[in-house]
Amino acid sequence: MAAVEEHINRVYNKIQQLLKQYYVLQKENEKLRLSVETLQATHQQDTEKIHQLMQQVSILKSAAGQMEEPDKKVFEKQINQYIKEIDKCIGLLSE
Repeated sequence: MAAVEEHINRVYNKIQQLLKQYYVLQKENEKLRLSVETLQATHQQDTEKIHQLMQQVSILKSAAGQMEEPDKKVFEKQINQYIKEIDKCIGLLSE
């Protein structure tokens, strides 16, 4: 009988250890999830900032007259796209 009780106690202790590890891993997982979300938000902000800076560089090159032909075409496409969006907004406001 003592061997069975001893075996049950060992199993119980192992279960307790596993539960402790489970809770530790849950907390670590939550911290890592929050860290990933923060890094994703930072990455998104950085990407938007890069896009804005690239637009500013393009505008400055255009204003300085230092734009090469391929850059001019890209810039013109962007301007045309902005004009189309503005026209759509005006159309929606006039309805």
